[in-house]
Amino acid sequence: MKYFSKVMVGLDLTEMDDILIKKVAALSKFLGIEKCYFVHVAKNLEIPQEIVSQYPDLVAPTDESIEALIHNKLKEYSFPTDVEVEAFVEEGSHPLDTFLRWAKLKDVDLIIMGRKEELPGNGVLADGVAKKAPCSILLLQEKRPVKLPKKILMLTDFSTHNHMFYEFAERIAGSIGAELIPLHVYEVPTGYSKTGKSFEEFSEIMKENARKDFQKFVSKHEKTDMECEMLLNDGRNIGVQITEFAKKIEADVILLGSRGRTKSAAILLGSTAEKLISTNKLLPMLIFKKKGETMGFFDALFKI
Repeated sequence: MKYFSKVMVGLDLTEMDDILIKKVAALSKFLGIEKCYFVHVAKNLEIPQEIVSQYPDLVAPTDESIEALIHNKLKEYSFPTDVEVEAFVEEGSHPLDTFLRWAKLKDVDLIIMGRKEELPGNGVLADGVAKKAPCSILLLQEKRPVKLPKKILMLTDFSTHNHMFYEFAERIAGSIGAELIPLHVYEVPTGYSKTGKSFEEFSEIMKENARKDFQKFVSKHEKTDMECEMLLNDGRNIGVQITEFAKKIEADVILLGSRGRTKSAAILLGSTAEKLISTNKLLPMLIFKKKGETMGFFDALFKI
């Protein structure tokens, strides 16, 4: 099964573009990319009139010149020739809306955005796309080395949405020799004291129950011998806790599913995914969304 045959990469005409192009090239077979759209969305490509008055010979960049620049970078970094590529530039007063509209029009399976650590830029567009994308999204960090993952951390709550990215992880793990590490975050109910059990005793009860749920969940997959790591929620930001665990085990990437309480809400991330986006600035993150769930919402949104 081809999970991500059509991919859209967001570019901002900074040094981050070079990093993204190199990383997407390295991951193209891993992701199963057949067609890749490289997109730059700008609020305004025109040079302000006062600058033109001062420097009359200055020429504003055109769509064609920026597209040519992108194609030159693809050649420079030896982007795989077996992947069909297309570059285009769009102007829009609301870059996020314009970018998401193109993702829908091109019917892409995956959006790839960069996350900056030291390079200039606030990452607002990347965060906005991650939260509202109509498809799966991959966030790639600026300073991580260009390589295939060896340790894949998979967050799971045993829901049906999780099966999609477990199937993907199983498919690619064998081919690249990666280790799959499932992780479940569990909590002790606030009313545990009424049971006569201590916090520690009820924590063990909840952990054992989660292990049984995981065994039921994983029985539907090929790798039924996987052990699920259990992380007790200590009350801090859940994104911080998961990021700390990922760094502790030296994970290379985090996989998780996104689901809303209703199909119309599935456009937005669950609270765990949203907190991870805010706190995890160091590890690549692949967030799976089921295509089609949010299309009705998008159709209505773009008619407003």
